[in-house]
Amino acid sequence: MSEFEGPIVEKEDKPFSLRNRRILLSQCFMALLGAVIMFSGSQWESVHIAGDIFFLSGITLAAIAVVGRLWCSVYISGYKINTLVITGPYSMCRNPLYFFSLLGATGVGLTTETLVIPLIMFIVFLLYYPHIIRKEEKRLLAVHQETYAKYCEKTPRFIPSFSSFDEPEEYTIKPIVFRRRLFDSLWFIWIIGIIKLIQGLHESSLLPVLFRLY
Repeated sequence: MSEFEGPIVEKEDKPFSLRNRRILLSQCFMALLGAVIMFSGSQWESVHIAGDIFFLSGITLAAIAVVGRLWCSVYISGYKINTLVITGPYSMCRNPLYFFSLLGATGVGLTTETLVIPLIMFIVFLLYYPHIIRKEEKRLLAVHQETYAKYCEKTPRFIPSFSSFDEPEEYTIKPIVFRRRLFDSLWFIWIIGIIKLIQGLHESSLLPVLFRLY
């Protein structure tokens, strides 16, 4: 996935940082999952409406994820470790980027028109990211202390609370940093395009289907 996804943007001060390890693990997982998608088909093909519903649901979740991640990026782009962002999406939950990433990953999985792939992605997320979130929260608490502790008391960790939404009338961002983050948010769309290409290759018998998944 992308770089630090808490309410602040971390500084890279180590040759092989937490961010780099996370990216490497994500790349390995996606490569393995990509191989599964490349040579698998859907058992739901005989039930056309089911596949259509899966794909539409996946596109919807991916679209929400893209917009949500861009929204979060507006608020954290260009802010250093000494700034705690608690407005906008960060007023509803402490880890909105992770929340939208989960929606996007599940949506991408659903566009394979299976239930197994999105379930795998959902389970891997739940197994891996809570550990990352706890480490980031520990660092934030060490930096911001009582301010962050109070923020945690009133703001959910992961599931957004719309009743606590707070948005400023004006907000300053750094365009250069935000522009770099745009590509971070669009990978869901690119992967869906690749999945559709693979499905087209399957239908044209240019790529073999070795097994099928529900």
